[in-house]
Amino acid sequence: MMNRINVPLADFENQDLDTALELGGARFDVECINWPETFPYAPLCSGRIARTQDALVVDFRVSGLDLRVQNTEDNGRQWEDSCVEVFIQDPEDKTYYNFEINALGKVLACCGEDRFNRVARPAEEMEEILRFGHDVIPSPTGDLEGLQSWRVGVVIPFHLIGLDPDNLPHSIRANFYKCGDKTAHPHYLSWSPIDTPQPDFHRPEFFGELILD
Repeated sequence: MMNRINVPLADFENQDLDTALELGGARFDVECINWPETFPYAPLCSGRIARTQDALVVDFRVSGLDLRVQNTEDNGRQWEDSCVEVFIQDPEDKTYYNFEINALGKVLACCGEDRFNRVARPAEEMEEILRFGHDVIPSPTGDLEGLQSWRVGVVIPFHLIGLDPDNLPHSIRANFYKCGDKTAHPHYLSWSPIDTPQPDFHRPEFFGELILD
């Protein structure tokens, strides 16, 4: 059965961001261990999601072993770091959008119809993606050992995922991920389960549903 979340319109106008998310956001957990034999490690990863009139707000909270933060600019190889990800697809369009955010709040944002030939968003669009909650200070080596807890969130304008904020669809397809390809304990977790032989997040057929009504 497809995972679903009702994404509420939270009161960001009259409440600070944290309060609006806590009181008005919907909870989700990124806990599917899709490849347990090869990648059994599972850090804790959960979050809240809500929306404004013109943007999607996603807040991740993570606790796990080791922290890798070596990509210090946008549109780098964020997936190799301690990373959380939001993949979104309009059900009327084959294009899907990936937003991959490391613990420094640096974002890789691309779009395309499959994992190949993806187009990175230009700098002026990257500036529209607001980031919050990230307070990690990288070490000289880019890695922090032991149990680490961190938070990062993003505010993604609807127009950056191909949606008209004045005419939103009933729902969109999406998945949330937690990964760290080059961390000391590589892992690949998802919100909605993925049925593939090996890790592959670029699979819209396994996306869940975000209901925007």
